[in-house]
Amino acid sequence: MKQINQSNAKPEFGGSGSITTVEALDERLSGPTPGVIQTLSELDGDLLVLGAGGKMGPTLARMAARALKTTGSRRKVIGVSSFSSPEIRSRLDQWGIMTIKADLLAPDALASLPDAENVIYMCGRKFGSTGAEWNTWATNVLLAGLAARRYSKARIVAFSSGNVYPFEPVLQGGSTENTPPGPVGEYAMSCLGRERFFDYYSHEFGLNVLHLRLNYAIELRYGILLDIASQVWNGRPIDLTMGHVNVVWQGYANAVALQCLRLAASPPGVLNVTGPETVSIRWLATRLGELMDRQPVFSCTEASSALLSNAARCHCLFGYPDVSLHTMVEWVAQWVMAGSETLNKPTHFQVRDGKF
Repeated sequence: MKQINQSNAKPEFGGSGSITTVEALDERLSGPTPGVIQTLSELDGDLLVLGAGGKMGPTLARMAARALKTTGSRRKVIGVSSFSSPEIRSRLDQWGIMTIKADLLAPDALASLPDAENVIYMCGRKFGSTGAEWNTWATNVLLAGLAARRYSKARIVAFSSGNVYPFEPVLQGGSTENTPPGPVGEYAMSCLGRERFFDYYSHEFGLNVLHLRLNYAIELRYGILLDIASQVWNGRPIDLTMGHVNVVWQGYANAVALQCLRLAASPPGVLNVTGPETVSIRWLATRLGELMDRQPVFSCTEASSALLSNAARCHCLFGYPDVSLHTMVEWVAQWVMAGSETLNKPTHFQVRDGKF
């Protein structure tokens, strides 16, 4: 992609790194890295993705399928979800992924699923938690325990969230894996509860688990950058109270999650996954405004603390994200200006009381 012109001239887009279609976006998000190919080639058995119909599930499953195809393996990638969107299931089928539609909280639903030596656990509920807390706890906690018992002989990478950490002073670099949990609100508490159920089966029955605490994976149809870009483009005020965040390219998060299968252990470990920067919301909005020729409108002022994670260990293990923050900002600006497809699911990153 062309380097951004820092002068007053209107920036240009459309370089060789640009993404302008959904097909190209899915292709980029699901491209297997050498590390993913090597990891999956060294592991035995099929891969089961529980929660494959969510925001990240389809491209993660496709990345795994592409990696296995590269090695000539006949092992299967199996995607399980309620598949509220038939389009997503159809897309997975086209990509060579075996799909199973299931309500995993239904009696005997997990028992009916095929065995698998490797599991990526992506089931979770966040939005709509307030006012239906019992549904959130059932999905995030009860289901985790049922899945841990069903796949107690598997390697499991269990998606979690940086929300399990307390708010940290912005100047301290974010929570590390050694930071004691301090969840705010029932959603965050249920995320910690999900971890604790996997911990129980790991300590008591030897289940091999890795808790992957993800902070804000970004793609062009969804994410904090899209939220802010849409607000800037449409002249809506941007709340600065949660003034700093971490973001990471979703393709990188997919690759890390798959490689973490070889880190699953008993007792379980924890890995923070996000980008290397503590990103200012004010800076993001200002930069997006420059790219889109819009003047951002702000409300409130930045708090001295924020929900931030330190992913230095992840970057040591797997390298830095292959898509930089500057590139993500450029791509999102272009996407919004073109009126391209979005998932229409705001992240609500501004929330500080834990009510989603």
